[in-house]
Amino acid sequence: MLNEDEMTLHETALRAVHERDGATVVPFAGWAMPVRYASDLAEHRAVRTAAGLFDLSHMAQLEVSGPDAGAALGHALVGVYEAMAIGKAKYSMITTAAGGIVDDLIVYRIASEEFLVIANASNRERVRDEIAERSAHVSVQVIDHTHSRAMIAIQGPRAAAILSGLTTTPLEAIRYYAITPAQVAGIPSLLARTGYTGEDGFEVIVPAESAVTLWDTLREAGESEGLVPCGLAARDTLRLEAGMPLYGNELSEDVTPYEANLGRVVNLDHAFVGRDALAAATEPRRRLVSLVGEGRRAARAGSVVRAGGVNVGIVTSGVLSPSLGHPIALALVETEHAAEGSILSADVRGTELPMTIVASPFYRRS
Repeated sequence: MLNEDEMTLHETALRAVHERDGATVVPFAGWAMPVRYASDLAEHRAVRTAAGLFDLSHMAQLEVSGPDAGAALGHALVGVYEAMAIGKAKYSMITTAAGGIVDDLIVYRIASEEFLVIANASNRERVRDEIAERSAHVSVQVIDHTHSRAMIAIQGPRAAAILSGLTTTPLEAIRYYAITPAQVAGIPSLLARTGYTGEDGFEVIVPAESAVTLWDTLREAGESEGLVPCGLAARDTLRLEAGMPLYGNELSEDVTPYEANLGRVVNLDHAFVGRDALAAATEPRRRLVSLVGEGRRAARAGSVVRAGGVNVGIVTSGVLSPSLGHPIALALVETEHAAEGSILSADVRGTELPMTIVASPFYRRS
């Protein structure tokens, strides 16, 4: 069987730009993606203090449209969408009949009969096909725009100031988790105030052929403000500090929304695939917790979590926090040991290191 390095990888419209600018490009979820440009730490800090630019064009872009689009999504996903206002967004999930998470995603309402679903790259085909199959009985169509569009994120405290010079759309009118049609650098775009870093910022969706122009224009406009291009490594440490789960780490078909502390996105008052299983699983046997440690040694994904010498969980993501200066981790832990303030231990390369359960997120912007 071929490994990912040997497979033919998808390329975003910005592949040549990443190489031009010195990025290290690696296989990720079937795509050739920049993992870093110069320094993971410098890119992380730029987003926290100024702004960072991310290529998110590998993310699935699925248009769900038609007279029954809202009802179709309501049957396919865990939320209710028929009453969503145009221009709004919802974080949501698609689950198996057994209640496991197939993917987490964002649903935007673009028009009365049009929604945009952004799913993880690794789950694009699965999510696309599941939505189509689950809505086959109603009047709806599912179109995959992933390869014909690009998505570029600008994130950080200077993001709005940089972007404001490139659009006539008043950015202060775009609330968090909202989307609007706009002209950005003269390019017809969908402009959303969403992100995966814990900072204020925007995600801009444009035709793939306009991606290079938009990227270079944003870089030039942000140069004096401290904006830098950022790779997947910085995106991962940023989202972990913000307590945001990652599919394949915190989320999987073996994890329910309630175990992931995401029961708030599940609406049990409507029929959807997985509803009955989730209705019986609202008191899970394990929960996702946030852990902080001391010193400089970080527990990594796969590290065993113990209480009194007994295995009670496993770390799903962990890092030495660039912003906070101490180890942080997310872990799935047996519910009886998941109370905030509990002191557990993580096996870090054979050494038991104490870690304390704290409230999420680890980092919150001022």
